[in-house]
Amino acid sequence: MNDARPPLVELAGASRAYVAGSPEQVVALRAVDLAIPSGEFVSVEGPSGCGKTTLLNLVGLLDSPTSGEVRWGGRPVGSLSDRERARLRLRGVGFIFQRFYLLPTLTALENVELPMRPLGVPRAERTRRASELLGEVGLAGRERAFPHQLSGGEEQRVAVARALANRPGILLADEPTGELDSGNTRAILDLLERVRHDRSATLVLVTHNPEVAARARRHLTMRDGSIVRDARETGT
Repeated sequence: MNDARPPLVELAGASRAYVAGSPEQVVALRAVDLAIPSGEFVSVEGPSGCGKTTLLNLVGLLDSPTSGEVRWGGRPVGSLSDRERARLRLRGVGFIFQRFYLLPTLTALENVELPMRPLGVPRAERTRRASELLGEVGLAGRERAFPHQLSGGEEQRVAVARALANRPGILLADEPTGELDSGNTRAILDLLERVRHDRSATLVLVTHNPEVAARARRHLTMRDGSIVRDARETGT
């Protein structure tokens, strides 16, 4: 789809195949062309196994295409060293996973601090910023709680705060409300939309839930590793 804004991230003919057992290959993504401008809210929908998570992993630099190209700010990611890719991922991308992936031996505060450590953020600044972010997601006073002491909704809020720790330009959310009740789902979506607006961040959200997808302004539908529909709401 056409958009006047320059793309933050682009996929150009990007495919991803995995070896399932010699000589068989499973093609998870098939020659996808996609441009995502800064500040956009995109939902990615489709049945299980259609390539949604693979697409998210390529956009977020967790994986590389077996053919085609991924570009960030117009620059081919394949031209970057491993160290440059890692720093771009740390600084530019915030991941929110369905199952949270909080470290059980760390407190909520320490889990949010974690992404800042590889960037050399001083300890006092890490603590200040993590505390501030937990306050933003409604968890002031829960900084010292361990994951097993938190509800599912609280764990997800910690995961959102952690994703924001390095002020990323794009948030990638893989079924972020899949294990939440309807009340917590609305609260998380409200929070993500507020973050997107306040921080001018891009949000790409994978979901099976049509009510969750309806919150987005652009809707991608995937089938068999391809994007079969790309629709943007008018007037947005």
